[in-house]
Amino acid sequence: MSYEKVLQASNLIVGTKQTVRALKSGHVKEVFVALDADPRITDNIIFIANEMDVPIIKVDSMKKLGKACGIDVRATTVAIIQ
Repeated sequence: MSYEKVLQASNLIVGTKQTVRALKSGHVKEVFVALDADPRITDNIIFIANEMDVPIIKVDSMKKLGKACGIDVRATTVAIIQ
């Protein structure tokens, strides 16, 4: 279900730095975090998303998350923006 939501979204931000920037600007509706990513990277995003009251959806695979975004590389985080 989660990957389908990413596939159907029209406004995506892929990547850690861009996700953090979008969270801080207040434009994020949902954040997707891959569970197989390094927690040193994802913990900060999860913390910021919780601070901003943005829902966090955890998915099992960086590779599948990247594929759902239409890219050929793995994705640690993806944000759906307004």
